[in-house]
Amino acid sequence: MMIEKFDVDTPFGKKRRLHIYLPNNYYESNEEYPVMYMYDGHNLYDDIDATYGKSWGLADFLNNYDKKIIVVGIECSHDGYERLDEYCPYTLKNTFLGPRNGYGNKYMEWVVYQLKPMIDQKYRTIPFRECTGIAGSSMGGLMAYYTIMKFNQYFSKAACLSSSLALCHNELFNDFQNIKISPDTRVYFSFGTKETKSVDSIIKNLQEFHEDLLKRQASSYINIVLDGEHNEATWEKQNQIYFDYLWK
Repeated sequence: MMIEKFDVDTPFGKKRRLHIYLPNNYYESNEEYPVMYMYDGHNLYDDIDATYGKSWGLADFLNNYDKKIIVVGIECSHDGYERLDEYCPYTLKNTFLGPRNGYGNKYMEWVVYQLKPMIDQKYRTIPFRECTGIAGSSMGGLMAYYTIMKFNQYFSKAACLSSSLALCHNELFNDFQNIKISPDTRVYFSFGTKETKSVDSIIKNLQEFHEDLLKRQASSYINIVLDGEHNEATWEKQNQIYFDYLWK
């Protein structure tokens, strides 16, 4: 598997490690590739790097997938609760995760205006929005949704697995009430039935986001994963489903 890792500077005074998956024959060809940006990049490919000892098995999946894609995995902060602030677009006084000093918007401005141009220069990417996607799970899933709405001129597809959308439900709806997104936008949502006792309220919540996208002429898909849990093993089982939905 071809994974390149290196550190990049961020506007937060800290470096972040990138975990970049390149298609197998990348250095033998002149082909240009679409790009998927993904949160929690250390959890994507290799169990050794993964926080909880289990990855999404994404490199093994992509090595055998019939569409060649570059994946830019961005490692999160491992300092205290900083990941939650980095992956939360709003400052929230009280949440089920305590008060959050969210700077997700600033984080995404860094991704869009600094990181993406650097990746497009360093690798043979197809830089257009039609060939650029974003994906994440949990708080990363919340950020993937936020990104596809807020930065829709740069991203055309998002996979939001087990997303923490309920955390900022009202803020998201208020924020995006009047924005326009392109009708070719595609969003994949998923949720495992073993993630919570209040399955019905999560489904209702996802349904609202789903219907809002359809109203905007965009495409959206909800995958309710029977017996799915809030972990990498459940997300790994969805690799084929969300890649097919977004890229085919």
